[in-house]
Amino acid sequence: MEPLLNKLAKFGIAMAAGSAVLQSAIYNVDAGCAGVIFDRFTGVKTYVHGEGTHFVIPLVQKPIIFDCKARPRNIPVITGSKDLQNVNITLRILFRPKPSMLPNIFSQVGEDYDERILPSITNEVLKSVVARFDASELITQRETVSRQVSEDLEERADAFGLILDDVSLTHLSFGHEFTHAVEQKQVAQQDAERARFVVEKAEQQKIAAITTAEGDSIAAELIAKSITECGEGLIELRKLEAAEEIAAAMARSRNISYLPKGQGLLLNIQQQ
Repeated sequence: MEPLLNKLAKFGIAMAAGSAVLQSAIYNVDAGCAGVIFDRFTGVKTYVHGEGTHFVIPLVQKPIIFDCKARPRNIPVITGSKDLQNVNITLRILFRPKPSMLPNIFSQVGEDYDERILPSITNEVLKSVVARFDASELITQRETVSRQVSEDLEERADAFGLILDDVSLTHLSFGHEFTHAVEQKQVAQQDAERARFVVEKAEQQKIAAITTAEGDSIAAELIAKSITECGEGLIELRKLEAAEEIAAAMARSRNISYLPKGQGLLLNIQQQ
């Protein structure tokens, strides 16, 4: 019985050792990733393993997995414009590595390539592009600035084996002095618009007053001519019209009562 147990123990140890060796000899590459092999004797291999299960030599080769999916990154930069104004810009980049360039990226830069490459080239490109525009042009020509930054940054990133799927300016602001100057300019423009409106209103009122005076003068001449030609009839007509208006207004009032002529007020009380 003892020899059989020894054989079973040896077989179990052999199976465990074989399983451990097999486990260390294979590795998986997930979807959207790629693998690079580092050999302890020859260094980084030039080929790249795609998605799936692959074999390596245990204790000699080591797989390094890179995420090849697009990832976002926000990079803030403080730079100067053409007219020497401080500009705060935040650039949002959607990037991913070229799978064929992963061996070079790993051997020359390392696994944290995004921390080492993106901030440096972004600072360089932004400072170069922003220096070509005045502060006001950065606002009015923002689309042109964004397109120029995107083109220059894609060219620089391509040299490091990176693909930029999207580059956009998400934040653009200026120093306190420039912002205060812009606010003062806007206030001055609003005051100028208000003053121009007041002047135009006064001119219109002047024209209206002149027109009214001319109309009154013509009306007075016509009335005087009518009186001269027709006598006092026009004045009597105006009196009747005024009396009619006064009577209508008094009839609508609740504080006025009309009593027949010759009758007593309120109650017909005989005097003692």
